[in-house]
Amino acid sequence: MTNGEVADLMYEVFILIIQLAGPMLVISMLVGILISIIQAATQIHEQTITFVPKLLVIGVILVFSGSSMLESLQDFTTKIFRMIQG
Repeated sequence: MTNGEVADLMYEVFILIIQLAGPMLVISMLVGILISIIQAATQIHEQTITFVPKLLVIGVILVFSGSSMLESLQDFTTKIFRMIQG
């Protein structure tokens, strides 16, 4: 493998990471901000309140998009194994 192929592979890995983790991170961040605003408005400063909604939202995201995430990982793994073969 040349340095260019390794660089291309690392680029693909980073893009795949962003595609898989990005939606969950962004949506959980938005839920956290929304709950923080509600906490500031109601003056309830309990740190554990944000945990449950974030967990539920991430679970819902995984239920609806988990199969496509798994398919993307399988495709990438297959590509890596084909590169190893020849």
